[in-house]
Amino acid sequence: MDKTKVALVGLGTVGTGVARLLLDYGDRTARHAGRTLWLEKAVVRDLSKPRDAELPAGVLTDDLAEVTDDPEIRCVAQLVGGLEPARSIMIELLESGKDVVTANKALLAEHGPEIFDRARQLGRSIAFDAAVAGGIPIITNISQCLSANGIESIHGILNGTCNFVISQMDELAADYQDAIREAQQRGYAEEDPTTDVDGSDAAQKLALLAHLGFGARVHWKDIPREGIESLSPADLKFARELGYRVKLLAVAQLIQDELELHVGPQLVHSDSPLADVSGAYNAIRVVGDAVGRVWFHGMGAGRMPTASAVVADLIDTVVGRTALTFRTLELWSEQPARVMPRESETASGRYYLRFTVRDHPGVLAEITSALSRHGISIASFIQHESSKHQEDKVPLVIMTHRTNEGATQKAFKEIREFKMVAGPAVRMRILD
Repeated sequence: MDKTKVALVGLGTVGTGVARLLLDYGDRTARHAGRTLWLEKAVVRDLSKPRDAELPAGVLTDDLAEVTDDPEIRCVAQLVGGLEPARSIMIELLESGKDVVTANKALLAEHGPEIFDRARQLGRSIAFDAAVAGGIPIITNISQCLSANGIESIHGILNGTCNFVISQMDELAADYQDAIREAQQRGYAEEDPTTDVDGSDAAQKLALLAHLGFGARVHWKDIPREGIESLSPADLKFARELGYRVKLLAVAQLIQDELELHVGPQLVHSDSPLADVSGAYNAIRVVGDAVGRVWFHGMGAGRMPTASAVVADLIDTVVGRTALTFRTLELWSEQPARVMPRESETASGRYYLRFTVRDHPGVLAEITSALSRHGISIASFIQHESSKHQEDKVPLVIMTHRTNEGATQKAFKEIREFKMVAGPAVRMRILD
C-alpha cells in the first residue's frame, strides 16, 4: 500500500494521542485513507523530556526545518497551544508547502483571517475539527453535513472544565474551589483555569461555530460572556427546585437578521438533553431550517477524543477532501456580521433573578413594581422564611415571562440599588 508522510509539531497530551493512533493503529487509518499515514517526524522543544509514547528511531526532533525542508511530508498536525510561537509555526508550515491540521481554537479565534487568507494565497488547506468540542465532529457536521440548511441557532456546552465543576457542585454539593482542584487532578483543568472558568474558551469556540454556521466574522472578545466563578450553590439548588439545571452555554442564534451571541450560565429545563450532560462532556444543539433539531454529545476534551478528531482531519487532508471543502467554504473571507448589542431590545427570553432582600413588609411589591415599569411580568417566585442564621435576610427568586435583554438588564441594575437589597444578586437566562 502507498504511504504518505505526515508530521507532528508538538507532542503534548494531544500529540501523544495522535502518535499512538498513527503508530498502533496504522491498519485502521490506512483502510480509511487508502494509504498508510507514515509518521515521519515529531517536533518538540525538549528532546530529553519523557514521552508517554514509544516513537521509532529518528522520528523525534527539535528542528522544525526537518519538516519544512522535506518535500515528501505533505501534511502536518500543528498541536502547539497558545498564540505564539503557534502562529509563526503555522505560517511557516503553510509557506513551506504543507497542509495543516490544528486543534488550537485560540489561535484560529484570534488570527483566523490572517492564517486562512495566507493558506488560500498559497493553495494550501487547514483542517480544525479538533478545535471545538474535542472528539465531537461538530465542525464537519455544520460545514458539510448540514450544508443544505440555513442554521437558525446553535446552543452548546463547549467547555468540559466548567461542566465538570458545575456537575460536582450540583450533584455532589462540592465547594467551587474543591471542584476546581478535582478537575485539575483529573486533567480536565489547567493549573491556571482562568480562560476556562471565565467563559473565554467557550467564546473562542463559539466564534468558530458562528463563522461556520452563519458566515459571521466575529472576534471572540466581542462576544458577551460570563463565567462560573461566582456561581452559587444556592442558585443550583433553586434551579433544581424549579425543575431546571444550570449549565454554561454558548449561544448563537439569528433574530430578525441579527446574530445574537453570548456565553454564560443558563437555566436548562430538566427535560432537555442538555440538562443531562454531566462531568467533562460537551453537547451541542443545532437547529436547521430543513433538518430541525440535531444533537451532538461526547467527550469535549482529553487525549484520545481530541486525537481522534486530529487523525480524522489528517485522513481527510491526505485523501483530498479537506482541500475541496476548504476552497468552497472560503472560511474567514466574509464581512463582519451584524451582532446584537449587549442591551438589545430585540433579543428576547425568560430570566431567573435572585435577590437577597431584607425580610420587611413591601419588599416584594417594590421589586415587582420596578419590574413592571420595565415591562417585565413575573411567571413565578420563591421566597423562603428566614432562618436564625440569616437574621432578617432572605433570598427572593423570580422567574420572568418572556421579555427582552435590554429591559431585564436595566431593571436588574435598578433593583440592585434598592436599600432593601442587602446581598448578592444574580441574573441568568432560561433556555426555552
